[in-house]
Amino acid sequence: MFELLNSLGGTIFRQLLWQKASDLDLTYAQSQVLFRLAEHPGSHMGDVAKAFGVTLPAVTHIVDRLEEKGLVVRGDHPADRRVYVLDLTRPGRTLVDELEAIRLRGMERVLTRMAAAKRRQVLTGLEALVDAAASVPEDGAHPGRARRTRK
Repeated sequence: MFELLNSLGGTIFRQLLWQKASDLDLTYAQSQVLFRLAEHPGSHMGDVAKAFGVTLPAVTHIVDRLEEKGLVVRGDHPADRRVYVLDLTRPGRTLVDELEAIRLRGMERVLTRMAAAKRRQVLTGLEALVDAAASVPEDGAHPGRARRTRK
């Protein structure tokens, strides 16, 4: 199933999305940070690093480039001057909206090639996947199963 989901990510709608990003000299990592900030405005740099499983210096480099492009603004945290918070600029928000529209149009193109019954099956399966993911504990322990400890 994981391979199928990865395959889906490589289809035409993803290609269209990254073609636009490439035209703007926007890397994959930069676009992912933009999408993250659109969903979580005012995120701390550390939160972004944690979300992507990368180091703070890696995020700092990405944010530096996004600031140079005028897409992100870095501000001081009101309670802790050592912490930076990130927000999209108006052009950054506009770009995210445009990239999201491209992604949705691509998905619509894919879905129109499927019969209605198949679309319903996919929807049912995705809903089950989301429900299962939502019920997984954060520490990775399986519900109802004893946690194993590492030696």
